[in-house]
Amino acid sequence: MRQKIVAGNWKMNLDLAEGKELLLSIIDGQINEGTTAIVIPPFIHLNSFKQMLSHTKIALGAQNCHQQDSGAFTGEVSAAMLKSVGVEYVVLGHSERREYFMEDSLSLSFKVTKVIEKGLRPIYCCGETLAQRQEGEHFEIIRAQVKNGLFHLNEMELLNCVVAYEPVWAIGTGETASPAQAQEIHAFIRKTIATEYGDMVAENISILYGGSVKPNNAEELFNCPDIDGGLVGGAALDANSFIAICNSF
Repeated sequence: MRQKIVAGNWKMNLDLAEGKELLLSIIDGQINEGTTAIVIPPFIHLNSFKQMLSHTKIALGAQNCHQQDSGAFTGEVSAAMLKSVGVEYVVLGHSERREYFMEDSLSLSFKVTKVIEKGLRPIYCCGETLAQRQEGEHFEIIRAQVKNGLFHLNEMELLNCVVAYEPVWAIGTGETASPAQAQEIHAFIRKTIATEYGDMVAENISILYGGSVKPNNAEELFNCPDIDGGLVGGAALDANSFIAICNSF
C-alpha cells in the first residue's frame, strides 16, 4: 500500500521564533493516523524542531542538500549534516531550485544518490512550465526529468524515493491543475516508472501533487487514484490549513 504523505515546504519564510510558534500549533492539531505529515522548514530551524517533534509522529524534512559529504562548498549543507539533526526527508529539484539555481536532473541524480546513501528519503520534484505545456512538450519534459534524475537507482533505492509532480505554472500563482490534469500526469509518471522497473515498483511508490494545494481542493485531488498526497507551499504556513490538508484523504 502506498504511503499517504503531506509535506509542508516552508521555503524561505519565518524566523526561529515564528517557526516554533507555527510548529507548536501543528503539533497541537489532530492529524489522521494514516497520513505521514512532514514539516520542511529553513535549515536554521532543523535542530530545534527535531527536539520539538521527538514525541510526535510528524517527520522532519530539509529543502535541499549538497551532493558531496564535505569540503570547500561555502553556504552548502551535506546529507550527513542533515541526518545528524534528525532529518528524514530531503526535497530535491524543486522548480525554484531548477529555475533560480540552474539545477538540472543530471546534477540532481548525484544528490538523490547521496541522500539515499545516508539513509534519508528524497522527495524528487518534476514538472513543466506553462510554455512547455502549451507547446505540448510536458510529457517528454517530465519523462526526461524522472529518467535522468532517478533511473540510475536500483528497485529498492527507487522505492525509498517519493516523487512530487509540480506544474511550475501552478506554484504560488493561485492556479491549480484540475484533478483530471493532475491525475493524467501522475498516471504518466507511474507508467514511466513501470516501463523501466515493472508494475510492482510503480504501484508502490508515492507520487505527490504540488501546486497551490489548499484545504478547498486537497480532497478532490487526493481522491484521484494515482495522487498519494501533496507537497504544500503557502498553505503550510498556516497551521489550520496544513492540518486540514493532512486530513483530506
